[in-house]
Amino acid sequence: MAEFSYEIVKHIGTLSQSPKGWQKELNLISWNGRDPKYDLRDWAPDRQKMGKGVGLSREELSVLAELIANLDN
Repeated sequence: MAEFSYEIVKHIGTLSQSPKGWQKELNLISWNGRDPKYDLRDWAPDRQKMGKGVGLSREELSVLAELIANLDN
């Protein structure tokens, strides 16, 4: 498995927490020194392990926010 690095530039918020302490979080993360992206994934309590997630650009996050705002329409 290839090594990678990440830096949580900004913790935006926590959506939920499992009984085992894992938290689903939205963060701004720089992966392997690249420009930061908005990232939604599960994190272990010590943040040493993570689940699969999705990375979004600012534009994609804006579209997602609009889609969520219009769920009831």
